[in-house]
Amino acid sequence: MNVTDELQKLQQLHQAGAINDDEFARAKARLLNEPPPVNAGFQGPFADAGPAALEQRTRQWALFLHLSQFAGYLVPLAGLIVPIVIWQLKKAELPGLDAHGKVVVNWIISALLYAIVCVILIFVFIGIPLLIVLGILAIIFPIVGAIKGNNGEVWRYPLSITFFK
Repeated sequence: MNVTDELQKLQQLHQAGAINDDEFARAKARLLNEPPPVNAGFQGPFADAGPAALEQRTRQWALFLHLSQFAGYLVPLAGLIVPIVIWQLKKAELPGLDAHGKVVVNWIISALLYAIVCVILIFVFIGIPLLIVLGILAIIFPIVGAIKGNNGEVWRYPLSITFFK
């Protein structure tokens, strides 16, 4: 059997539904001695790159992104660095995660600015209660953001200054 006959047989199997698009592309590439298509036969964690799977991964990484702010309680400065790293590494792969990353980074920068103002206001005795409130909000907002992110919603943290749109 020559290559043309094999290709016709493959085409018939594909049209009959006996093999899927990826199997067809791999078999065709093997017959023609070409490298397989980029996504054909990919068996990594993103092999099921359908819209539902992409949405589920985006939701999962949004949850991780929001909760990664708590890494600062374990390792100093990790709560500032880890969310930014997750956002930058995953935003191209999961476009829906970009909005979550911007929300989280906007909150991190805003909270730092609020903390600086609170430290300055310690000298007029209002800074201590404001720091306590800021500490409570720094716990509540990431939790709410993580829950909303896992539900597929982008939640803009209240009191957050918009640096990234």
